[in-house]
Amino acid sequence: MKRDEIPDIRDGLTYKERIVLHVLHETQKERGDRNVPTPMLWGRVCEHFYISPDELTAMLVRLGARR
Repeated sequence: MKRDEIPDIRDGLTYKERIVLHVLHETQKERGDRNVPTPMLWGRVCEHFYISPDELTAMLVRLGARR
């Protein structure tokens, strides 16, 4: 298991999940607290690391994101 795949003991989030949540939060602020379309989020997350659209969707579901 890679270091960035190991959940943090404080909250159980992995490094990648933490990045996704941070990017989501920043994008929501830019959009005036409106929902962020998944393709927009995917593009911005891929600036940090590559994740397939399906993997991102699965991660968002695990994190409790709603449509």
